[in-house]
Amino acid sequence: MTWYVVDGMDGSGKSTAGNILKAHLESRGRKVLDITHPTEHRFVGRVADKFLHMEGGKFWEILAAIFYIMDVVASLFYVRRHGRMYDDIIFVRYSLAVAYVPTFMVPMTYRIVESVLPVPDIKIYVDISPDVAFERIKSRGESLELFETPDRLSKTRGKIMLISEGWNIVDNSGSEVNLEEQIVDVLESEVK
Repeated sequence: MTWYVVDGMDGSGKSTAGNILKAHLESRGRKVLDITHPTEHRFVGRVADKFLHMEGGKFWEILAAIFYIMDVVASLFYVRRHGRMYDDIIFVRYSLAVAYVPTFMVPMTYRIVESVLPVPDIKIYVDISPDVAFERIKSRGESLELFETPDRLSKTRGKIMLISEGWNIVDNSGSEVNLEEQIVDVLESEVK
């Protein structure tokens, strides 16, 4: 079993990249489980998502983070119990969520997360400029999450850059075809 994580800031195209990865693996005859956080089918995931849309600042951010962590841990337990049924596991969103804590805490928090939680076999960071990400978010026509402002996106990207060493970085500022080519390149270089 190979465990993949596709991560990045809001609006970067993580879900699109995860879907491309899944389709490519399935085209090779692989059985794939993909889980996007926060999950829609799990109570703690729905609560995390609800808190991400609340106005009022740090209180909701902290609650969203707590429920997000519980959601990810529940997914890890699920994979522990049922992972053998799959050839590949894909998590969309995982440890780069630490980029949403204050900047001075990001490197330390990331090291703690990487030493406590299981580390995936292949990590893909979907990069994009904050301006393009914000335009994509606005085009969805949905209410904005707490972190989906131009300023917050810019700060989040900067924090991710502090901790993205060891990640396969794909640039999603181009077309979906270009993104797919980059993901296939990652697979060819990483999967033995």
